[in-house]
Amino acid sequence: MKIKNINICNWRSIKNTVLSANDLMIIIGQNNHGKSNLLSSILFFFGEIKAQNLDFHLGSKELYVEVEFYELDQQDKITFKKYLTKENTIKVRKTAYYNGSFEYQGWIETCNDDFLKEENASAYTKREVAMSLPFYKYLPHNGRISKQDIINAQLKYIEEERENVSFEYILENNNFLGLKSVAKGIFGEVYFLPALKNANEDFSSKDSSIFSNLLSEMINLMSDSNPEWMKSKEQLSSLFSSFNKYIDGKENNNRPIQLTDLEAALSNELKPWNAEFDIEILTPDIESIFKTSASVQINDGARTDISHKGHGLQRAVTIALIQLLAKKQIAKKTEQPLSNRSSSKSRFFIFEEPELYLHPQAQRALFDSLVYLSESGNQVILCTHSSGLIDINQYKSIYIIKKENNHLGSQVTQCNEDLFDGNDRDNWNLSYWINPDRSELFFAEKVILVEGPTEKAIIPALAKRINTFKYTHTIIDCASKDNIPLYMKLLNKFGIPYIAIYDKDHQNKKNQDAKNNADKSSARIENELNCDLGSTVILINDIEEELGYESGNSGKPFEALKYINSPNFILTKELEDKIKKIYQ
Repeated sequence: MKIKNINICNWRSIKNTVLSANDLMIIIGQNNHGKSNLLSSILFFFGEIKAQNLDFHLGSKELYVEVEFYELDQQDKITFKKYLTKENTIKVRKTAYYNGSFEYQGWIETCNDDFLKEENASAYTKREVAMSLPFYKYLPHNGRISKQDIINAQLKYIEEERENVSFEYILENNNFLGLKSVAKGIFGEVYFLPALKNANEDFSSKDSSIFSNLLSEMINLMSDSNPEWMKSKEQLSSLFSSFNKYIDGKENNNRPIQLTDLEAALSNELKPWNAEFDIEILTPDIESIFKTSASVQINDGARTDISHKGHGLQRAVTIALIQLLAKKQIAKKTEQPLSNRSSSKSRFFIFEEPELYLHPQAQRALFDSLVYLSESGNQVILCTHSSGLIDINQYKSIYIIKKENNHLGSQVTQCNEDLFDGNDRDNWNLSYWINPDRSELFFAEKVILVEGPTEKAIIPALAKRINTFKYTHTIIDCASKDNIPLYMKLLNKFGIPYIAIYDKDHQNKKNQDAKNNADKSSARIENELNCDLGSTVILINDIEEELGYESGNSGKPFEALKYINSPNFILTKELEDKIKKIYQ
């Protein structure tokens, strides 16, 4: 099963926010705006961390994280049957109390009809009463009717007549699944990679380590298919059984005499107590021995323990473990028979700044791996400061977190709808290859949209000359005037401030049809403008005319930079005002 929605209330800087989950969730935002708080709220829900008093938002006494799951497999539907909705989803809330405990509760569909409510079951145990009820045919035809019989009949009736039954969706008063404590991992396996971590932890023998999980999968495979392994287990079991007085309830005549003599001597000492001394040897768990005995050495020219390697290599090896885990999951993703397992087989990978210690090329390779991981039946959640871990084509995976003030708390902005179709989608995808660094716009305080590379080179150069340049402003080459509205649409959805700079394109050499087409492109830009977020600056025909020179057909950005650094260039008052407006 997977996360569908997350509702967070009073967790650290988050007062209240609801977000829709995706297979890949990339959380970005400025420092101290709540990225790590969003990650930690999810870890709290899964039982990976405990709530502390400092986790409660602005003096609140109660906090909760509520998660709705969907895409439950058949075993999940059996395990969480009580909470399953008509849409095959379940919703669970984990609540923590200040200076106190925590609890899990599920949302349940309760019938509006009194005769179908479980709390009324004891009122219908008399047969003369039960005979008048619609679910009577599901009761035993003879003998006494118990309360459990009534409950079973209610459930059967609801199952058969679900379309005709009206429900109310409420939070249960009891503990989730009727348990005082919910076992860690009941909703699936969680793999968390914090920003700073000792790589040795990932290669330890602890059950929670990634390496331990890989070893367990390998051991399970050997147990199923390796004859030598199975033979060794049988021999080990037979060896240790031979030390015991009884084997399968029968006396063991081949027991070592030394054990028998020791028992007899000790039993003799206990005669005054009318007690006998027996020694029983338990067969050790060979899987546990295998895991605890395993050690990892990395050979990059010098064979040493991983803790002696650089942070970049440590990070790379940990991520390699995760990638291998995902690939193995795909390889064995065949339909398996139902079991009695009480925990989900879902997997959730949570990363805090996974780009640390990785150079840009390695970050891009890592991003492809994370996408692959998310497309392999897992959910991947990460926070990052790197544009190398963002693909603007996957804008639905991006979550921008902002904190305007402490009272409102951290708020999340996302886009769940399709922004582009037809030619717009093609143009949007093609522009990536012209400007692969465009993902930087999600980290900017303000985005400057320009038509092409000449404006991208000249505008910041002039801004530095007049001391108005700001590193918090990102300039994006949209690859054409007609692509500018596509970026404006995206920025409007995510609430990112911007300014669009475009050419009027009324050069004297152009005929009227060309000028009319230019006006249509200009109108599309102005029509897409959200005045609460953005503004526009119109260049007189084009950037070259604004600068006061004529360009050739090639090397335009370089020629423009040469010109503004030549003695002939004079920065006009009109252009200076436009540059100031762009960076204000």
